[in-house]
This record gives sequence, structure tokens and C-alpha cells, in this order.
Amino acid sequence: MAIKDPNARAQVNNETGLGTNTALNGGRFFNKDGVPNIEIRGLSLLRRLNIYHSLLSMSRWRFLAAILVFFVTVNLIFAGLYLWIGIDHLGGMVASSASEQFGEAFFFSAQTFTTVGYGRINPIGFAASLAASMEALIGLMSFALVTGLLYGRFARPRAFIRYSKNALFVPFRDGVALMFRIVPYTKNYLINVEAKVTVALRVADEGGQRKNRFFNAPLDISKANTLTSNWTLVHMINEESPLYGLTKKDIDDAQTELFVFVQGFDESFSNTVVSRSSYTYEDFVYGARFKGMYHPNERGTGTILHLDQLDEYVEAELPVSY
Repeated sequence: MAIKDPNARAQVNNETGLGTNTALNGGRFFNKDGVPNIEIRGLSLLRRLNIYHSLLSMSRWRFLAAILVFFVTVNLIFAGLYLWIGIDHLGGMVASSASEQFGEAFFFSAQTFTTVGYGRINPIGFAASLAASMEALIGLMSFALVTGLLYGRFARPRAFIRYSKNALFVPFRDGVALMFRIVPYTKNYLINVEAKVTVALRVADEGGQRKNRFFNAPLDISKANTLTSNWTLVHMINEESPLYGLTKKDIDDAQTELFVFVQGFDESFSNTVVSRSSYTYEDFVYGARFKGMYHPNERGTGTILHLDQLDEYVEAELPVSY
């Protein structure tokens, strides 16, 4: 059952860029990794395909697989072209069977594509020489593009931040607060870090139709001078909170989702980096408290931070019932 507007005093956020008609959207708005949960349709694949962006943003293994598939495909095409022109136009070939000839043509194509050119097999005649010249040109251009992509992927500014798996309803200051925590997992420490949280609720209007409502969720501390260790972000459940007065059933019925946006200046990249994540009502834990994830070293001269304890929590009794 859809709940009505839970808190008219909470500050509505109308700048999310997301629609309000829940009849036209399904599931969460953002995935855990911060990528919008949207499937694009309505345009042809070629018109909406951004190859450069896809190659920069895809995973490492998919990128390497794409490069390998491209390399093999180009050489298969040119190997077939050389066989179509004629084996007698490839001097130095010693293969006799058709499969061996194709293998020789394929590896000659690979040598030409990479401009290695061992010299045992060489093109004879205008057609074969033209094909080899075009393949060498394509190879030079391809390696230039791949080099640029590798540099772009390596040098692209990223916020190396991990988020806790769950957001916890925690006893805090004689009340309740919603908490989650983040931690940097490399030595790319951030400065001037700022975090913003938006709460999405699906509530019923006066006609009973469910619509999306977006509210700013003020944080107890939203800015930090530097982020070198874990940071627990705290949203107090008080009169200014969109979750004030809601029970667990209300929160579940509203399919509540938290959008988290973190940005900071990375000294290593000398650039501003951003990170996003999302928590839905299924990620909420009621009556818990995060366990500490750092302690002094054996000599008491430094601090040990345990990244593997980011998600660990213990039960804690709430002052109110959910």
C-alpha cells in the first residue's frame, strides 16, 4: 500500500533529473556502482553507440577481449583476402594443404598488421602489394588508437572509494540516525571532500496515485578536509528528515532509495573526481552499529586500517520501534 507524503516539512529536491511518474519506471534508480539503472531504446544502435566512451569505461578484461577480437578479426579478413587474390601472389609460402595455406596467410597478415615483417613471405604483384599496404596502414592507425585508449584508461581520474554494503539505523544522540560509511582503498587521498544524499520515496498523492518524491537528506557532517581513513556519514532521523515518523513497513512500501554523491579533489590526478552509489530499502539494517575498522599498530606509532571490515556491524537496540 502506498504511503502519503511522509513529511511536508522536509526539503523537496526537484533537481535530481529523474521523473516523478512511478508508473513508468521500475526497480531502483541507480545500481550499487552508481550507474543509472536505465535501458536506452528508441534510437538505432549506431546513433547512440559511443565506442570511445564504451572502451574507456568497460572493465579491464572486456577491454582486453575487445582488442583481441578486433586483432583476430582483421587478420582473418585479410588472410581470406590474400587467399582470394591467390597463393601464387605470396612468395615464400611452403604450405601444401588448404588449412596450412590459410594459417600461413593468417600469420603473414599478423606480421604485416603489426609491421613486424619477418621477410620469409612477401607479396607479389599489384593486388597483393596493395592489400598488404592497406593492412599496414590500418595496423599503424589501430595501434595509435589503442595506445591512446590505454593511456586514457590509465590516466582517467577516478575516485577510489568503497561503500559499505548496508546502511544502518543506529541509536545516536538519544535518537536514531541512518548511517553508512565510505573508505578510500588506494593511496589517492582526497581533499575538500563533500557528500550529498537524496532520498527517493514513492508516495501517494491525493488521488491515490503513486509518484516519486525526492528529498534532500541533510548529513550531520557533509564536508571533510581530507579523506584518508573511513568516513561514517550520518543522517539524523528528526523533524527535518523525510524518514521521520516512518516505520519499517512504511519505508518498504515506499520502496525507499538513497542516492549518494561524493566528490573531492585528488592531488595525484590534480583533478576533481566523483563517486556515486545507492542504497535501497532492502539494504537497510535496523538496530545495528558499525564495528571499528582501525586501531594503533603494535608500536603505537601509526594506524592500521582494515578495509575488509568495512561492512561489519553489531546489533544495537534502538530507542524507538520500527
